[in-house]
Amino acid sequence: MSDSVEFDDAGLGVWTDPETFEVTAERIAAYAEATNDPIPAHRAGEVASPVFAIVPVFESMLAPVLDVVPTRYFGLAVHGEQDFHFHRPIRPGDVLVSRARMTGYEGLPNGTRAAIHLECRNEGGELVNEQFATVFFRGIDAGEAVGDLTPAHKFDAALRDKEPAGAIGGHVDDDQTFRYSPASGDPMPIHLDEQVALDSGLPGIIAHGLCTMAFASWAVLSEVGESDTTRLRRLAVRFSKMVRPGDDLTTRMWETGTADGVTSYAFETSVGDDVVLTDGLAEFDNKE
Repeated sequence: MSDSVEFDDAGLGVWTDPETFEVTAERIAAYAEATNDPIPAHRAGEVASPVFAIVPVFESMLAPVLDVVPTRYFGLAVHGEQDFHFHRPIRPGDVLVSRARMTGYEGLPNGTRAAIHLECRNEGGELVNEQFATVFFRGIDAGEAVGDLTPAHKFDAALRDKEPAGAIGGHVDDDQTFRYSPASGDPMPIHLDEQVALDSGLPGIIAHGLCTMAFASWAVLSEVGESDTTRLRRLAVRFSKMVRPGDDLTTRMWETGTADGVTSYAFETSVGDDVVLTDGLAEFDNKE
């Protein structure tokens, strides 16, 4: 049974102060290396891999939640979903300006999910990407749904009975979290300190969810997107189970249709029989 709590609805829809981030080829290449990304343009720092988009907005992501959710519950928060909407790729030399707002929340029997909307623009105001993140607060109930939640990207379980359009594996290295942390700017100790992870009730150090998502992104791009990041319009997942250093990942994808010049793929990432990323969705512009 979850505890009943009150959130401060006055904080919904309030944008954070803008944060500025200067993109370099070295930072793009470091992120690709830290996520075992094999795509040459990413490794060379010519264009950012899709999930690199989290790096410029990372400092902004949780800030708006402070205006709505009591701080004593932050230790119960986990990253539930991430949904990128790309207007153009990130490239070296970009100076990006990001801000975020919490748009709504929904109390559930086992906790509360909070919805965050982020936007990333260049200095001239051009929209580079939008992001929708869900943070789940375990074991607390904020009551009925309030405001706007994140866009849907539900996986159709019937797809598993069909032959996938592609499948590709990846291996999470023993030092993966220690490489990913500085490349992403995420210093959370459960990814770096065995004792902290154990004290948090985990079986040991776990991989960053966004690192696992980055593995899935290059898998999907390599198999069905011709490794062309410029065509990717949307990438979304739900983080369903933890991944540990040493795990072997398999990402499978299924084409689900074409409309308005965009082809969609549903995908999942698994460790053995355990699906660790579900509700995966990738949308590509069709080639002319």
